[in-house]
Amino acid sequence: MDKRKQIILNWIESLYPNQDFSLESASSDASFRRYFRLDIQYNSLIVMDAPPENEEITTFCRLARRFNALGLNVPEILHSEDELGLVLMSDLGSTHYLDSLNDSNVERLYGDALGCMVTLQAGTFSEPDFLPPYSADLLRTEMDLFRHWYLETHLGHDITDEENRIMDDAWQFLIESALEQPQLWVHRDFHSRNLMITDINNPGVLDFQDAVTGPITYDLVSLLKDCYIEWPEDRVEDWVVGYHDLALQSGLLEKDDDQQFLRWFHRMGIQRHLKVAGIFARLSHRDGKNRYLADIPLTIKYLLSALQNDPELVQLCKLIEAKIA
Repeated sequence: MDKRKQIILNWIESLYPNQDFSLESASSDASFRRYFRLDIQYNSLIVMDAPPENEEITTFCRLARRFNALGLNVPEILHSEDELGLVLMSDLGSTHYLDSLNDSNVERLYGDALGCMVTLQAGTFSEPDFLPPYSADLLRTEMDLFRHWYLETHLGHDITDEENRIMDDAWQFLIESALEQPQLWVHRDFHSRNLMITDINNPGVLDFQDAVTGPITYDLVSLLKDCYIEWPEDRVEDWVVGYHDLALQSGLLEKDDDQQFLRWFHRMGIQRHLKVAGIFARLSHRDGKNRYLADIPLTIKYLLSALQNDPELVQLCKLIEAKIA
């Protein structure tokens, strides 16, 4: 038995003395966190194991309580222990959106998810300073993951001064596009592996600890250009325009311009998919988590599709096409 699991067992025994229970692995994620399903007293609960030397749980618990109060279906925090890096919370089940999405249910399931997104974004107005800003520096740092981990480390390319200039200019353009959008609460990983199908108040929402105040289209890109599942481009654009209308009705948008909203959406997608390709490469080369490499092709497909349709980013498009050829 590994040391961390023994710590978890001791902690549970301290919370529920003289109670029979079982503990089974539930999942792991791209960080150092692991999750276990605890069956005790005829209840199913989740233990999050976040080793304190690698992770912190304070932000997760703070956001969980705030988002729960907002009406989002996030796990309820039952117990937490900062020094141990352990959280005991309610169980949202084991059925991810990705497990169930198909042509017959996608409108209903995405409708629920988009409604959830509106609820999250509307929370901005009640407490605008609650989340840190999605700053220009953070946006740039994320895109630099593509340059270093995907192009240099994963593909083995040497980057010339001219190629660095092209990327620097493109990064600045994409940052300006992101920051000119309405800045609202952003989950930052709002996709099919972090949304759970629940009978009440669907969807359940996980992995929100990196939430920020940022561009209105960011979570929309995460959902509709999901790196784990693909939908036809015309259908995606219909959903984007539908969300534009919903955002107007909800007071999240002031200007009625669906074409501008679509440009924001696609350029936000370029920023996100640059970041994600870099993260997937880093997970493999730095952390030994090679399973994420299988998700890079769809990520690059999204990236190139958006670049090929953006006349302002022709140089970046040509650069990336040449590097992956």
